Amino acid sequence: MERVHFEAIGWSSGGAALAIAGQALAVSIGAAASTVTGWAVLAAYLVVSCALLLRGLVRSGATRFGAANRVTAVRSSLVGLVSGLVAASFFGPLSSAFLVAVVVPALVLDAVDGWVARRTRSVSPLGARFDMEVDAFLLLVLSVHVAGVLGPWVLAIGLLRYAFVAAGWMLPWLDRTLPARYWRKVVTAVAGIALALASSGLAPGPSALLVAVALALLLESFGRDVLWLVRRRHDAAAVREPAVAQRSR
Repeated sequence: MERVHFEAIGWSSGGAALAIAGQALAVSIGAAASTVTGWAVLAAYLVVSCALLLRGLVRSGATRFGAANRVTAVRSSLVGLVSGLVAASFFGPLSSAFLVAVVVPALVLDAVDGWVARRTRSVSPLGARFDMEVDAFLLLVLSVHVAGVLGPWVLAIGLLRYAFVAAGWMLPWLDRTLPARYWRKVVTAVAGIALALASSGLAPGPSALLVAVALALLLESFGRDVLWLVRRRHDAAAVREPAVAQRSR
């Protein structure tokens, strides 16, 4: 178990170094403004994401970190870099080309980590959750950036996931394990591509339409999950037990 933690810390540290180097490169070539806010957001993301990952490893009792989680850790570092760049953009110019150059590998690696997990037979609930949270935060950051161009309605793309989680805190029947559905990954990928295109500044008309389509697909996907949960809200056996009861086991 200790070895797993050290490996996770090692990959997180390597990812942090990559993100910090990327931020420094962006500042040095003038692709992003050098602001305290940008660096602070990057540092906060790296610290919090590493802490949450270690917490997940402890709670899951994982015996190995796994190759797929290493890929996700690298992708997470790119998301941290994107966060720092977007934060800095509120105080100075940001090169759209540089931002897209970071976002594209983050989107591509989203397909790689799942493939690696299946190939190495290392699929796990922790890995799936790690992957999902990195996806969600990337969409949130990109929607914040694109909202400055297309309007505040774009923020719905990034906030849907967190609104769903918040609703689960208030309504326990929403906080249940959903059946696996590949369509969710497809919709997430479409949203990421749409926001990346909008961030590039290329083809503003088509990119705005694609972002609107992505939002519609996300609403359909979340709506389908909510309907599934509503139909089973009285199924006591499916409701997740309180965390205290789970730990007592």
